[in-house]
Amino acid sequence: MSTPGARPGEFESALRADAPLLDAWLDCVGPFSSGPFSSGPGVAQPGPFCIPGHHQRTDLTGIVVRDDLPLLGALAPMKSAAALLARAEAKAAALWDADWCRFSVAGSTHANQAIALAVAKPGDRVIVTRTLHRSLLTGLVFAGLEPVWVRPEVDPLRGVPLGVTPAALAEAFDRAPDARAVFLVDPTYVGTLADLPALAEVAHRHGVPLIVDSAWAAYFGFHPALPDHPLHRGADGFVTSAHKTLPAWSQGALVAARTELLDRDRLEAAFDAGHTTSPSGTILASIDASRALLAQRGAALLGPVIQAVAALRRRLAELPGVLVLEGADVDPLKVVVLLAGSGADGNAVEAELVARGMTLEMADRDTLVPIVTMADSPQDVAALAEALVQAIAADVRRGGGDPGPRARPVVGAAAWSVVPQWGCSPREAFFAARERLPIRQALGRISAELVAPYPPGVPVLAPGDRVSESALSALWAAREAGVRIAYAADPALNTLDVVAG
Repeated sequence: MSTPGARPGEFESALRADAPLLDAWLDCVGPFSSGPFSSGPGVAQPGPFCIPGHHQRTDLTGIVVRDDLPLLGALAPMKSAAALLARAEAKAAALWDADWCRFSVAGSTHANQAIALAVAKPGDRVIVTRTLHRSLLTGLVFAGLEPVWVRPEVDPLRGVPLGVTPAALAEAFDRAPDARAVFLVDPTYVGTLADLPALAEVAHRHGVPLIVDSAWAAYFGFHPALPDHPLHRGADGFVTSAHKTLPAWSQGALVAARTELLDRDRLEAAFDAGHTTSPSGTILASIDASRALLAQRGAALLGPVIQAVAALRRRLAELPGVLVLEGADVDPLKVVVLLAGSGADGNAVEAELVARGMTLEMADRDTLVPIVTMADSPQDVAALAEALVQAIAADVRRGGGDPGPRARPVVGAAAWSVVPQWGCSPREAFFAARERLPIRQALGRISAELVAPYPPGVPVLAPGDRVSESALSALWAAREAGVRIAYAADPALNTLDVVAG
């Protein structure tokens, strides 16, 4: 890790000075190295005598445990660890202009579920975008909340969700004037944006908080070319994944809130209820380091990558029939390639890129989504662009060289296209007696399980939905297009679990 024009170690020292958890972690392992670890019993000074049970020995299960340091007993003694963590979380709260912030070592999944537990009581209704991640849906189950679904508009030319409109949210309040909170996703998995200030105005007019799942855009607000972060656009709370788009360890996430319309004590209790009591100090330190990096170097690191993504979009747009999402309603750093008009098969394109060592976040027949972050250089992005161009062109040539005969109509993904039909609350369906039926016989019954193409993990069928012909058709189409069907008891979709009786 270096900064052009800086003396060796200068940037590293500045990052460490601003990140208390990172500083404590480095004290344990040595400055920006793996540090000394015991290779066997009696080799190094005895200790530690606390969890985790590997006690830093790499001769038992190997170096897989090498950098695994707990918060408690490693980064700080048991009695002072909470204060150390609170210092780091307070710095994050200040950076995002929040009253309250917590770091999660269980990803945005845990953070979404904590917010669901905090906003209302069992039986209360909340307005929820249907493009929610499965983690929030299970949060509704845990909390016993009843969703009032609100659907985003879908762009008919591009087949992608555009975000919930203020008019749609106002209509949802007409259906549920007693709603206790609003849960939205912004940006969507494909990077499209909603008018958060206008949506916040609708929610606040009804006296309820607006919560935003911003898992895919932890960098928002840290470069002039990017949208501001959710709290500065009117949201009362947001969740984001440090590990998705910042240089943090897997499972690192944070949740932040302003507490005018949220109960701080409820937030704290809800967060602790589902979080581990043995958090990884390594994951926590990486969240802290990523926060400090955004504060110190966010704009400098993001700017060149944003420009490189713009160049990638221009390069791909030269291919006949290829669409790349862009515009004022799209995250400038998100790359989403739509192939239907080109006739290329995204699964074949993905296979070629994987052979080059370029694994994509998502690929199906019609869509490719590589994740570009501030950890990528402009040269990395240019290499990705060239590899995509070559792989797409090669697949078109294999099909005869003319995209026309193989071109397909744009079809919105199953996650965006299905209108859910209410059967009962997600919690009621989740805990109900269930039976497994051949899937055609499940038509008209109430689903007892969650079924989602993944990525993005947005449910086509949720517990409590009535199984519709449109839902089944969309799921079968996704399966035939090579999309992984996740969370279903039978991923082949030959059977489905439904509420018994």
